[in-house]
Amino acid sequence: MDKKAKTLLAVERLEKLYPEAICSLNYETPFQLLIATRLSAQCTDARVNIVTPALFSEFPDAMAMSNAPLESIENHIKSCGLYKTKAKDLIGIAKAIVNDYGGNIPDSLEELIKLPGVGRKTANLVCGDVFKKPAVVTDTHFIRICNRLGLVSTNEPLKVEKQMRNLLPPEKSNDFCHRTVLFGREYCIARNPKCEICPLLDFCPKKIKKQ
Repeated sequence: MDKKAKTLLAVERLEKLYPEAICSLNYETPFQLLIATRLSAQCTDARVNIVTPALFSEFPDAMAMSNAPLESIENHIKSCGLYKTKAKDLIGIAKAIVNDYGGNIPDSLEELIKLPGVGRKTANLVCGDVFKKPAVVTDTHFIRICNRLGLVSTNEPLKVEKQMRNLLPPEKSNDFCHRTVLFGREYCIARNPKCEICPLLDFCPKKIKKQ
């Protein structure tokens, strides 16, 4: 089975397993998704979802956050890790959106990555979830699973993104990324994958044989 066929089979299996391909981050507006995704770097989505309700209650949009005192943002997000850098980025993102984009979230990857602290992973997530464009979000689950299935043989996010763009149907790419997160948490766990009950076991070259 070649990589293209294996990718399509993985897409089909995960669609059946997780009919609702939902983002793990809680948000109400595109701006809030952008901010939550920036906070999720080196932090769990669960932790971000604990932090953001109070943050967004006080600073719900770009205008409010662009005028926020740095210390206030820091206090809200301290438990997310790297909070000093992230706090500066959040205010910088908000200011850029207000001053450079008329208060609107830019709708292209090229413009999104110009925002402070916004990399391709965050930009792809926003492009896919907000603007419904083909996107490949290379989070740790996605990279791990694509490697284990033999679809890629690199841990470099940009290389994984480019290679998977060539394998995934564009209209299914964003949802597939969400589904790999759910699959990675339930079955293809980093240290102790549940290979014996994995629904992709029959075509996974990295399956672990139990003694």
